[in-house]
Amino acid sequence: MESIQSIKQRFEIIGNDVKLNRAIEKAIQVAPTDISVLVTGESGVGKEAIPKIIHSLSHRKHAKYIAVNCGAIPEGTIDSELFGHEKGAFTGATATRSGYFEVADGGTIFLDEVGELPLTTQVRLLRVLENGEFLKVGSSQVQKTDVRIVAATNVNMFEAIKKEKFREDLYYRLSTVEINIPPLRERKEDIHLLFRKFASDFGQKYKMPTIRLDDDAVQLLLKYRWPGNIRQLRNIAEQVSVLEESRLITLATLNGYLPNSSNSNLPAIVGKEKKEGDFSTEREILYKVLFDMKGDLNDLKKLTLELLKHNDSEKVQEENENLIRKIYGDDEEEYTEQEESPSKILQLPEPYSEKPIVKTPPVDKYDFAEEIQEEETLSLQDKEIELIKKSLERNKGKRKAASAELGISERTLYRKIKQYDL
Repeated sequence: MESIQSIKQRFEIIGNDVKLNRAIEKAIQVAPTDISVLVTGESGVGKEAIPKIIHSLSHRKHAKYIAVNCGAIPEGTIDSELFGHEKGAFTGATATRSGYFEVADGGTIFLDEVGELPLTTQVRLLRVLENGEFLKVGSSQVQKTDVRIVAATNVNMFEAIKKEKFREDLYYRLSTVEINIPPLRERKEDIHLLFRKFASDFGQKYKMPTIRLDDDAVQLLLKYRWPGNIRQLRNIAEQVSVLEESRLITLATLNGYLPNSSNSNLPAIVGKEKKEGDFSTEREILYKVLFDMKGDLNDLKKLTLELLKHNDSEKVQEENENLIRKIYGDDEEEYTEQEESPSKILQLPEPYSEKPIVKTPPVDKYDFAEEIQEEETLSLQDKEIELIKKSLERNKGKRKAASAELGISERTLYRKIKQYDL
């Protein structure tokens, strides 16, 4: 069995991170078997190196190795690409074609971005994993293949299964052994090492001196989150190597090549969806506001009924003063005549606007609220009946005129008359 260090040199893997070493160790251990392997990790971490290691150390190393990017093949043709098709199976199928599983018989197939496979293709792939059988598109003849499958994905497979975008049984078939490649931000000690390797490679490629980073630039390199991982780091090294005349790269220079570098050391939340519970506080506040508005409206209704029933200006003014204290109970200033006159607040006739009201804050602005609500509950129906009767009498039984006077729709008035048997 080859050592981890020799494998790194052979496949040009750079880094000494513990998680990276563990991933390589698992690949070495599983290679001699025919177990299916699922390689997971973010985009750009270098997942494609693992299936190459597995194939090169297996007994299939002299057979074919085929890498297939499942996300790059259109949904309508992926079955044909993987399993082949018969002549005339679909428009444009002018000849019989062998698929990857037939061509790679005895070898290894690497299915990159396997999480992007359509559900119908997943069913076909599951059959290959279970018994090595497949059907060409447009054929009824079952064919056999002996293929080692290594798959890779940057998709959260459990979320995909939950959303019914990936079959659960296929996931467990593929992930007999799961190898996870850590993101670059978790390999702090490897970041500068990788950058120096890339800078050296591009210096040789473009026949120019290798760039170097000053100390501040190195610190920025380590603090950045690298959402594109090794692929992004390599691209940055190439850009800086080609575009900068100075071979010593400062903090300011490097900062110009890193998108959103000012927020690079902030934690990121990946794959989280906002839940309904996140709005609970806002909902409670809204409910409270609506409840308070309903209470104020009930108080206004009660005050209007008192006015129409008793024609008692002093009592109405007293009730109106209570209502003002309820709504503006925390305000210590006196109301002006224009602001607090009952006639202007409730649009009452002129006789009720003689006395200005000076607001006196209550000890507890909710002391009287329960009493008013309780009184309203007990007597509001009787007052409503009496008010409807008086309105009908004044309008000589004309329901349209009575509903207009009461400020309600005719339909509501008809319902009230029927409800109270008037």
